[in-house]
This record gives sequence, structure tokens and C-alpha cells, in this order.
Amino acid sequence: MNAVPRQLAVITGASTGIGLELARLCAQQKFDLIIAADEPLIANAARELSLLGANCTPVECDLASAEGVEKLASVIAAAARPVDALFANAGRGLGKAFLDQDLDEALKVVHTNIDGTIRLIYDVANDMRWRGQGRILITGAIAGLMPGTFQAVYSGSQAFLDSFAVALSNELKDTGVTVTCLMPGATETDFFERADMLDTKLGSSDKAHASDVAKAGFNAMMKGELKVVAGFGNKLVAAVSHVAPDSALAEIHRGMAEPGTGNAEEPKSKRERTDRPRA
Repeated sequence: MNAVPRQLAVITGASTGIGLELARLCAQQKFDLIIAADEPLIANAARELSLLGANCTPVECDLASAEGVEKLASVIAAAARPVDALFANAGRGLGKAFLDQDLDEALKVVHTNIDGTIRLIYDVANDMRWRGQGRILITGAIAGLMPGTFQAVYSGSQAFLDSFAVALSNELKDTGVTVTCLMPGATETDFFERADMLDTKLGSSDKAHASDVAKAGFNAMMKGELKVVAGFGNKLVAAVSHVAPDSALAEIHRGMAEPGTGNAEEPKSKRERTDRPRA
């Protein structure tokens, strides 16, 4: 009796955090994997995922650049297999007031979160549409639902992704290709350390586990759902964002993201690393 062919999943931002948890779920569901990140840790992730039975190819590339996306696309093409599921999860954050940020770092947030995402989706989704089947999960954020004071560039990029995912889903209806937007809130990862936000209320707060967030997104994608907000508290935030005025939302976000608003006690994400970080 012939074995059922294994499907292929591509996951970006898969070296740590939500991306690595998504890759684990894919491996457990008998997907082979192409995983990407902009750091050498992606090789370690590939070795771990291979132990779960997946044929896993790591790609170290910077998706903030066209060259990085082309490098990943060439590896996908060399696999000579259709991509059954694309997890556009790579993302970058940045805290502090916009005018206090390094402009190059702020632009890299835009290039990673927006440019890299749409370049990759344009390449992979065209093949999915031609074949008449495929699943896409875009990791956005509830941060895109409100003006992100002290995270203005990051939250703006997430607003783009949240909107883009819904629009793309509608454009692809009746093609056999589904698009799901995962919208997490604060998640126990190294995101806040990388974004220099450990001294904020958000950075020092209790957060969701990356594995729980990834499971919510994976299950929603497999069901073909349009959007999933991970966590009850985040669902409340999402509901409030639809009724409160923007000025009030911007002030609320200030209270969470302004430097110096964090607990005096060292943040949990700094004290211990028992939870897997987000890429």
C-alpha cells in the first residue's frame, strides 16, 4: 500500500518563539519543512525538528531585503515540491518614541514586517492559486488594532498585515487557497528584549505562552478561518479597539509601552528562559 505523500510547509521566523512552535506543530502533523530566520539558530531548530521525523531544510536569510527573500524562494524552488502551507511569521519590533529611534532600525521593521512578507507571499501564493489549493497563515498582532504610542512603526506595520490578510483572503475566495491572520498579544518570547522594551509595562507583564499562541493559529489555519485572536484578554482588547476613540486608544497604549512604566522587579523574560522565545 502506497504511503500518503508528506506535505510541505514553509515557516519564517522559525528559529525561536511562535515560529518554532508552528514548525513543531507542522512536524507533528507529518509536514516536511523549509524554515527560515536571520540568525544561525535556525540550524539548531532544524536539527530539533528533524528528530520529530520531518525532513527539514534551514535557510539563514534576512527577509528585510529582496536578496533574502530571493534566497528563500530559490530553496523553495529547488525542493521541486508544492508548498501546501506558508507561515509568514517573521517579524521585528521596536520600542521607544519614533523620533528617539534609530531611523535605519525603524525602516528595518517596515522592510521585515511588510516588504519581506508581501514579497514571499506574492511568490508562493501565485503557485498556490495556479494549483487551486494551499493555506497561508500571516502573523499580525492585536497591536495593529490601535495607535501604538511608543511602538508607532511596529504597530503601523501590524495594522498593514492585519488589513492585508483580510483583503488577500477575499481576493482568493473560491480559488482553493485560504488566508488566516493570527493576531497575538504580548507573548512570552524574546520580542521585548530585542525591541528594547523590558522597562515597559508590556515588557514586564505576564504573557501568553508561544506554544498556546501557535496552536491557536495553526488550528485556525487548518480550519480555513479568517482571523484568530489568541487569548481571552486579547479578545477583550480587540473588542475595545473597535469602539473606543483613537485618541483614547493611543493614551492606553502609552501606559503600556512608555519607557519606565515597567515593574521595578526585573521582568520575567529577563529572569528566566523556560518559555521558548518568539522570533
